[in-house]
Amino acid sequence: MLLGGVQKTSLLDFPDKLSAIVFTQGCNFRCGYCHNPELIVMKEPAWTEPAFFEFLKTRTGKLDGVVITGGEPCLQKDLIDFIKTIKQMGFLVKLDSNGTFPEKIQEALPFLDYIAMDIKAPLEKYSLVTNSAINPDKIKESINIIMTSGIDYEFRTTVVKSQLSYEDFAKIGKLIKGAEKYYLQKFIPSKTLDEKMMNEKTYSESEFNEIMAILKPDIENVFLR
Repeated sequence: MLLGGVQKTSLLDFPDKLSAIVFTQGCNFRCGYCHNPELIVMKEPAWTEPAFFEFLKTRTGKLDGVVITGGEPCLQKDLIDFIKTIKQMGFLVKLDSNGTFPEKIQEALPFLDYIAMDIKAPLEKYSLVTNSAINPDKIKESINIIMTSGIDYEFRTTVVKSQLSYEDFAKIGKLIKGAEKYYLQKFIPSKTLDEKMMNEKTYSESEFNEIMAILKPDIENVFLR
C-alpha cells in the first residue's frame, strides 16, 4: 500500500461514526477540481503500513472505523489484505472509490461496512470532467454492484456549475435511479489540481433546491453537503 497520509480523527467522513482517514496515493482520473492533487501521482509513501497499524492499535476502543480514500484506493494491489487487517483489528471500514474498478469493489464488499462512490457526471461527460479516458460500462457495473450489495452506501457528486447543467443532473438521476442516498457536494475553490478551477463556482442555494427537485423522482434521498 502506498499511503499518502492519515487524518487521525474525523466526525464527518464515516456517517454516524468516529473514524480515522487513510489516504492512498495514485489516481487514474485528473479532475481539475481535485482537492488532493498531491495524492494523484504515486511516490515515496508518507506512511508505511506497519506505522499505520501501530497507530490504529492506539485507537482501539476510541475509534469506530477507518475510511480508506485517495487518490483511488482500488489502484492499490494490496487493498483487500489491508482492509482485512483493519477489520481483524476490530474496526469498521468505509471505502471511497471512483467506480472504475468494479472487480476490485466486488472483491472488497464482503469486508466493507460502507462504500461511497463518486458520480462525476452523466456517462457521456465523464471524460470531459475527469480529463481521462474511461469505460462507461465499468461505471455502470460498479453502480449496480453497490446498489445490490446489501451494505450501506452513498453516491456523491462534486458540483462545479460550468461542468454540470440541470439536464446533466436529470441524466445522473436516471443513472443511479433508486439509490439509497445521493449527496451533492458544493465545490469549494481552496486547493485544486488545475489552478484555473480556482475561478470556478458552484450553484446557489436556490439553484441547488431546483436540482434536488429534478432528482427527486428518481432518488428519494438527495442531500446537499
